[in-house]
Amino acid sequence: MRLGCTIEGELNKSKFNQPMPWIGIYVAAASATCALAMAADVFHSFRSRKFWFPCKFFSLNAATLTLIAAAVKLSVDLNTSMPRLQDQLAKLSTEVFICTAIGNSMPSIGTMKNKEMFMNIVALGIIVVTSIVNICIQLGTGVIYVFWKEHAFVIFLMLVLLAILCSSALSVPTTKLYLELKYKNKFKVAVQECCDQTEKSVPKRLREGLIKYWIMVHTSSPQFVIGRSATCTASGAFCLLSTVTLVEAMVRSYLMPWSFKFCDGESDYKWSTSLILLTQTVAVAVGTVAPTLRWFTAINFRNREKWSESCKPEFKVEKYWTLKLLELKKRPISLLIGGWQGRKLTHDARNQGLDLCIGIQSGIVLVSKLVRLISVFIMTGFSISCCYCCRKMQWLFKRRTSVESNNSEFESLPSSHLNLRRFVMHLEGEEHLVDRVTEDNRAALDHWLQMGEKQQPKYLIQFFEKFSTSENFNGVIEFDSDLVPSLDSEEPPNSWALPLVTLTSIAVSLPGVDHNSIKQLTRTVHEGLIYARKVEKNLDIKKELVDIKKAAETVWLGVDLYHKWLDVDLQRMSFQGKTPREIIKEFSDISKNKFAEFKTTEMNGCSSETASRWPIKVLAANSMYRICQTILLDYKMGDNLSSKRLFEKLTRVISDILGACLTNLGHVMTIKCFCSTIEERERSVRSASLLLGRIERVLKILEQRPLPSTDWDQLAYIDYWRSLSRQ
Repeated sequence: MRLGCTIEGELNKSKFNQPMPWIGIYVAAASATCALAMAADVFHSFRSRKFWFPCKFFSLNAATLTLIAAAVKLSVDLNTSMPRLQDQLAKLSTEVFICTAIGNSMPSIGTMKNKEMFMNIVALGIIVVTSIVNICIQLGTGVIYVFWKEHAFVIFLMLVLLAILCSSALSVPTTKLYLELKYKNKFKVAVQECCDQTEKSVPKRLREGLIKYWIMVHTSSPQFVIGRSATCTASGAFCLLSTVTLVEAMVRSYLMPWSFKFCDGESDYKWSTSLILLTQTVAVAVGTVAPTLRWFTAINFRNREKWSESCKPEFKVEKYWTLKLLELKKRPISLLIGGWQGRKLTHDARNQGLDLCIGIQSGIVLVSKLVRLISVFIMTGFSISCCYCCRKMQWLFKRRTSVESNNSEFESLPSSHLNLRRFVMHLEGEEHLVDRVTEDNRAALDHWLQMGEKQQPKYLIQFFEKFSTSENFNGVIEFDSDLVPSLDSEEPPNSWALPLVTLTSIAVSLPGVDHNSIKQLTRTVHEGLIYARKVEKNLDIKKELVDIKKAAETVWLGVDLYHKWLDVDLQRMSFQGKTPREIIKEFSDISKNKFAEFKTTEMNGCSSETASRWPIKVLAANSMYRICQTILLDYKMGDNLSSKRLFEKLTRVISDILGACLTNLGHVMTIKCFCSTIEERERSVRSASLLLGRIERVLKILEQRPLPSTDWDQLAYIDYWRSLSRQ
């Protein structure tokens, strides 16, 4: 039968429903994608020991909102018949899926800008309201004809969760601003305390500083602030209730089939309805884990308090919940049209509307706190029962002495962390968090430090242990002599990395040097450059060394992988039978010629460029020329160095330069903990903790050598270091 009109002139509808199973597969795929994202968040949280379950993969954004809109297709399908058991359950599972998505993604609003947060919540609200309206229509038309009570209850939970999400969003701008100001003040205190403790070793000071930074950063994390709030705690309870509702409907349907009467026939979705039900049930099960455990964690934070202390602040609405609305109320309205009466009417209407919003906001917060309080009472009673049973088991199976020792050890923990309590970033009404968060965060930081210790640079440690008897960093001055004439009227500034790769290139080309020694040196420099890049990336505030860093990376890529400096084969040079002096002279001539060649061909007449902006090959050639000329000055002064002695000297100079560079890593960690935004700060402190774990042994070796200054801004640059060392 042809498409379009039939012979009778009516529209041919015979193929209208054929794509429906494929649409069902599309809905199931969207639901499965959401389930995978939620599962990834759960896995990441357990792996990172973040038991408040931040949203990394499943957060409110354009992608997830599109997936949610595709996954809830059944709830907005008004006229497709759904006669069977699995069809009706699929309708209910779609509604519960919406509740799960809201509860799961709630902490993610903490990381958003105000406009982005507003747009995402509006988009989610449109999806929720549209789904509710369509479900009500289906209940009225008979498309949904069973599970009326379950549908009504889940619709109520959807509205409650949407209201809680909006309530939480209103507090985000205020709490972020308050915690940002508080963090900056406490950070200055922590840095000053670390600087004052000069009697302690550098690694120990860095450890103590990092635990302070970590506690401040973790407790001020926007997602953690939302996750521990009363509203997010309540959303976990409501999300769990929606899941229990779906489970109850499924259990009754399959175990008590006589209590329902389902219609005969088949849905247009056919077999895909069962697939949708399966994937959305899995998504609901996986997605309920994070909200439920956030709810349980928040309860557990308060569970150690006495009941009387826990009840005191519960029925108080803190200022940060309504401050944004109060500020809007105080803001004047600028109307260019209308008379006095119109302006007064608009102003009064605005104030009454905001008063209503403030009342609703306060009501939502109080209800959320009531839910949390009831949960605390229930869980406290359950915990008391469990503790009683555990103590009985301990009395039966363990000696009393071991129990007493464990109890005394547990009770001594808070006193050891007492000095860290003042660095906990808490809001009004969150005083109960201080001791527990301090305890948990110290364990979390130790975990990251231990992970870093497992990744220590072994070649770098062995290298510095070999030169541990050195008393200073003389190589920083020796590698480039002021007596060497310049190839141009202006000299580019030195970086940490470029002299290292240039000196290593010369060392690799020396004849008669043990192959294992060369291999050990290249591996050491490779490990050292990883940390030298961190120093230059974070401390080059003026961005003067960008091209010089690129030159170092380009040269090292050739030396490390192909044993070539630019296009000069280093291994072939070492087998030419020349003396070390001849090789250095040849390097000097080659680099001088290349400097002239590259400057002519690559500068393209841009002579006005500053030396730091020269092409990378010009910078590399200039560095090689100056270092080779410095070595040749030693030969002119009668120091006839053999290959072995020259290799040892170059290795010592590399050790001094690399060691001087790595002394800045402590300053790098401090900079990373302060300069990043509030949303990225936690990642920065975790990265600094891993870095300290990896490099701690190196810092212990290097701290035995005196520094030319205590001003870290000057020690960050090798040229400043050289000028200070000459004084």
